[in-house]
Amino acid sequence: MSSVIIGGADGPTAIFLTTGGNIWLWVLSLVIAYLLGNISPSTLLAKAKGIDIHKEGSGNAGTTNALRVMGKKAGVITLVVDVLKGTVAVLIGFLLAGSAGEAWCVLAVFCGHVWPVFYKFKGGKGVATAFGALLGLNPLMALLTLLIVVIAVLISKRMSVGSITGAVVFPFISLFMERDFLYIGIVLAIIILVKHRANIMRLLQGKEPVMSIFEKKKTSDGQED
Repeated sequence: MSSVIIGGADGPTAIFLTTGGNIWLWVLSLVIAYLLGNISPSTLLAKAKGIDIHKEGSGNAGTTNALRVMGKKAGVITLVVDVLKGTVAVLIGFLLAGSAGEAWCVLAVFCGHVWPVFYKFKGGKGVATAFGALLGLNPLMALLTLLIVVIAVLISKRMSVGSITGAVVFPFISLFMERDFLYIGIVLAIIILVKHRANIMRLLQGKEPVMSIFEKKKTSDGQED
């Protein structure tokens, strides 16, 4: 990925000095990415069922809460759409504004998911969308981060642990695999950790629930399967 200059003697117009891009296409790509991030499958699916996703479960408009409130089908649809919108946003950014566009569109689509203007800035925690966006930026980096998240989830049986672990290790992965993206990656990681602050407190208190897919079902005589 080409280096990106922010600021400098010429101010923001220097952004594309190293990429030869057009600042207006860069701005357009960010707007499109942010609006794509506003697409909330969990909110739409819940509304179709007469449910306000923000008032059910954890109140979060993301995959985990969609799974908890509406079941596996809704959870899968939410996950797929959230990932795809991240990838599409980054690809559009690359087509319109090159490497500078795709890098900043990762952050734009992520922010659109976390703070959607169409839903009064009440969105999800952005993990799936961030993964989709990183998949468009650097597939190997995204898949390595996903592997770490999956391992953490399988060990802890808690999605929050996977998300938190992924956020903590991602800047180090970016440092070695996509150095120019490091500072944006740090911002993503910080936002994800802040959005998981309630989960972190519950984990410290030993009150964070296990994901429903890991819960053992009880038989009619009260025994666990």
